[in-house]
Amino acid sequence: MRVAIAGAGAVGQSIARELLEGGHRVMLIERSAQNYQPKAIADAEWVQADACELASLEDAGLESCDVMIAATGDDKVNLVVSLLAKTEFAVRRVVARVNDPRAEWLFTEAWGVDVAVSTPRMLAAMVEEAVNVGDLVRLMTLRQGQANLVEVTLPDPTPLAGRRVRDLALPAEAALVTILRGGRVIVPEADDPLEPGDEMLFVAPVEAEQRLREVVHDQPAG
Repeated sequence: MRVAIAGAGAVGQSIARELLEGGHRVMLIERSAQNYQPKAIADAEWVQADACELASLEDAGLESCDVMIAATGDDKVNLVVSLLAKTEFAVRRVVARVNDPRAEWLFTEAWGVDVAVSTPRMLAAMVEEAVNVGDLVRLMTLRQGQANLVEVTLPDPTPLAGRRVRDLALPAEAALVTILRGGRVIVPEADDPLEPGDEMLFVAPVEAEQRLREVVHDQPAG
């Protein structure tokens, strides 16, 4: 997968390293001479240009990228980059960093954003996850609110201990995508048993979240 990252500051470089370790091809686009440091991440492709300029993105070959990550420290820049990537270059997936939580409402499909990442919201979610065992925690909003990535940690004891994944009466529009158990990441199969302490990650719309809570606590529907 080829990934373009607008902004090669500390955040952009950290993302680039993670993606390169995952075997992806990375292009870093940076306007500032101070942050343009090809030697810092030699395996990445570096472009010194303004990611808000259409001609610069054309020269960089953005149309060949599968993902654009707008990771600058300026929300206005991230919105413009997202819009150009989606509307002018048809980049399949656009992820944008939200620096000011007050501007988060702008990061929607109208600006070309598929996923908006707000650090304050993610930190708050992590705190909730740490203290609210057994309750549903919303980690991330996907597709402009059409669905959320939500997490729940099964308490100890749990009425679901020993049950199989197939026994979960999940709402039709919700999906269990992974189970974190100890240091393991489990891709759930129908016959996998559930254990106390399992961290379960679901993708579900808001209207299905209450039913997920009932399922986790083994309550009947309705």
